[in-house]
Amino acid sequence: MNGVITVQETITPFMELLSKDRFSAYCNMEVLEVSPGYAKARMLIADEHLNAFGTVHGGAIFTLADLAFGSASNAHGRVSVAINCSIAFVKAAKKGYLTAEAREVSIGHKLATYVITVTDEENEIIASFQGTVYRKNETIEGLIA
Repeated sequence: MNGVITVQETITPFMELLSKDRFSAYCNMEVLEVSPGYAKARMLIADEHLNAFGTVHGGAIFTLADLAFGSASNAHGRVSVAINCSIAFVKAAKKGYLTAEAREVSIGHKLATYVITVTDEENEIIASFQGTVYRKNETIEGLIA
């Protein structure tokens, strides 16, 4: 292949690594789509996601956004770890699916920035998340080998 790495060659090792993410599985979250710089994840709201007010706990929403964030950033094939995240909760959610969609805003050799929007089934914005990752020199493929 003349030294060119295809998207599939990058995504396959990442998907293998993602299958080992026990916390996301425990939270009943799944990645629906992933490509370098982009990811979509969702969660079906269950009783265990609700806080004392009967709405989805902010930690569950943050975790869903973080799953999309980590997926989009690591799909480039380099180990990328969060160094800064912030979230704004704009609307309460109580039932159905929540979807987090991560989009890359900028990428450099060491840092990359992402914006993640969490929406409900009516496409209403529930939360807005921004995150920055540090891009290590280590590859995902090398990590799982």
